[in-house]
Amino acid sequence: MVKLKGVVPVMRNLKEFERLLASDQETIIFLEVRLAQLKPLVAAAKKAGKKVILHADLIQGLKTDAYGIEYLVREVKPDGIVSTRSNVIALAKKNKLTTIQRLFLLDSHALEHNLSLIDQVKPDYIELLPGLIPSIIKEVHERTGIPIIAGGLIRTREDIELAYQGGAEAVSTSQAELWDT
Repeated sequence: MVKLKGVVPVMRNLKEFERLLASDQETIIFLEVRLAQLKPLVAAAKKAGKKVILHADLIQGLKTDAYGIEYLVREVKPDGIVSTRSNVIALAKKNKLTTIQRLFLLDSHALEHNLSLIDQVKPDYIELLPGLIPSIIKEVHERTGIPIIAGGLIRTREDIELAYQGGAEAVSTSQAELWDT
């Protein structure tokens, strides 16, 4: 399993890729990538000693069913998968990938529904968006026992500190100026 701590960079576009390859960051989360680009990008990242986590739901051209995940596992060979879908998380776990269940904090009903799904799937990590609510970070961690990644709307060092105060293990952000925090 990939161990996530501190700030984890989220690559939103290819302009950031070279910078991330040259950085001290151990792990990169690919947020939006076309399927045709995926295999060579992951291979280059791994050659540079990076762990790669793919947001499966946002890979353009990939259907996130059993066959799509099988393709990722056999051909692309990521270290982990992020998804909002429990079935994708279950498939990734079955294939021994690090799993991150992404949850959007819309309201209390959505939180309760998602927590019941998490009880069934048991991902390795939960990513909460937005990650700016320390009390909810703490509550979700206490209720699940699963490490929390705070993501979404993390724009400042103060936002990162708030997430840590709530008990987040890691913070994911596409804000390049925060990657070395």
